[in-house]
Amino acid sequence: MKVDSLLGAGARILVAAILVGTTAAMAEEKPAAARTEAADAGDWATYNGPLAGARYSPLAQITRENVSKLRRLCAFEAPEVVSLQSGIVAEGGVLYFTAFNSTYAVDGNTCQQKWKHTHSGPDTFLKVNRGLGYADGRLFRGTGDAHALAFDAATGKLLWDVALGDPKKGESTPMAPIAWQGHVFIGIAGGDNFDVRGRVYALDAATGKEVWKFETVSATGPTLATWPKASATNPPGGGGTWTSYALDEGTGVLYVSTGQPAPDFMESLHPGENLYTNTLLALDAKTGRLLAHVQPYQGDYHDWDLSAPPVLLVTKGGKALVAAGSKDGHVYGIDRSALSAAGGRADAKRLTVVYKALTTTRENADTPLTSEAMTRFCPGSQGGIEWNGPGYHPGTGLLYVNAIDWCTSVKLKPIADMKGAHGEAWSGMDHPQMAFGVQDPVEKWKGWVTAVDAETGAIRWKVRTAKPMVAAITPTAGNLVFTGDLDGQVLAYDAESGKLLWKHATGKAIGGGVISYLAGGKQRVAVAAGLSSAIWPVKGGPATLIVYALP
Repeated sequence: MKVDSLLGAGARILVAAILVGTTAAMAEEKPAAARTEAADAGDWATYNGPLAGARYSPLAQITRENVSKLRRLCAFEAPEVVSLQSGIVAEGGVLYFTAFNSTYAVDGNTCQQKWKHTHSGPDTFLKVNRGLGYADGRLFRGTGDAHALAFDAATGKLLWDVALGDPKKGESTPMAPIAWQGHVFIGIAGGDNFDVRGRVYALDAATGKEVWKFETVSATGPTLATWPKASATNPPGGGGTWTSYALDEGTGVLYVSTGQPAPDFMESLHPGENLYTNTLLALDAKTGRLLAHVQPYQGDYHDWDLSAPPVLLVTKGGKALVAAGSKDGHVYGIDRSALSAAGGRADAKRLTVVYKALTTTRENADTPLTSEAMTRFCPGSQGGIEWNGPGYHPGTGLLYVNAIDWCTSVKLKPIADMKGAHGEAWSGMDHPQMAFGVQDPVEKWKGWVTAVDAETGAIRWKVRTAKPMVAAITPTAGNLVFTGDLDGQVLAYDAESGKLLWKHATGKAIGGGVISYLAGGKQRVAVAAGLSSAIWPVKGGPATLIVYALP
């Protein structure tokens, strides 16, 4: 993953949660009534919808038969020009999203702003934040300077602000948190920077106080043995979490996907298992205790994070699986049936990879990188499956996933020249401006939308696109799959065949949330458009939320 907080130096670190006021513009709201099952079905409480993260919408007013009539209902354009990767939360007909330091509440029927809050943190290199989580009338988010924030969802009042990391080291919290039973789950990113190690936190939802912390990479303890070359000048690093998590409400198990080991490209400095990088973790959500883990692949020297949020599903045949998307181009099917509850001894064998489905081109995946010449490999350091992972449709039994074909060339620094410093990239690339490799010209890039049989990993259909596919993807009970592309097109595919049934041009590259929700009793589709990125050379423009509806 590319550095979410390269330019965070100079930010002030808070050492405790503080209760503060807000400068948000507020709108009066009536207290929410108790949710009915129908209302819950029309809401979207996290980055990936339900806590299990399957991204499936049970709404079926919009179908294959009438989707051609879908039209733009309204749009809200924010003033910020940022790398808009925010998911969209929908609760009671109100939409919530982030545009880096800003948080917005927008009416889901009219697109009128209800409130806005702006965090006072400094800019980062990428200006990216991936959105919010909702629970019990509160919203939660992270920041570029490694804080966690909580808001009153009705008014935008800031309830608490707690610092979790050190932005001077390049630490940040860009992921979209999730919340459950009074806990907020969030983690540290920035594992491409020197001496940054990932951490997962559970915070008290009412106060922001730390409940527990799990170190995905530790400089002490038994896992240090999996970093045999570790030293003061080559500390164990990486394992950041930068998208979102999933939670099994029935068992109380939290599932976390982690990022690459560091230095990214120089395997000679991090041989071994490098626990717990590129790992799917199963943690007791109440205590943070490790229950199981699995590394679908080891020996990573391509910056191939197991990056996308995990998806918890039960197949049509009754298999309890986790679907995990990776920057190595695969969707991994991982058996979780042995994790029937949060109790028991920690046992890595309780999570087992049962298949992997390739969604991208792979070239030179096993070719060693050297300090003698450039080596080109695919998927590249910006390739595979990035911050938006699969969605699962229980009716078709298919996983749907967007992916990126964009290859990278890397030439290593001589080991003698590897000098790390806090706040600086720690990749091993021998280039003063391109720490994460030289990307292919955009004339060579492309994308894929792939449908994978969740039972077996077999590819059922696949669509090639002109540009990489990085937006969210959402299957619905109307047998549709909604997503968007970097040309700014909102797309609706037939969930069974992959046929393109509808599209609409927004004029803004789409790299954020695509959801379906209810407002005023009617099904809507909302899209976060406006990806303006230092990495992705596309037309973004101001961050914009666009809503679609049937006539």
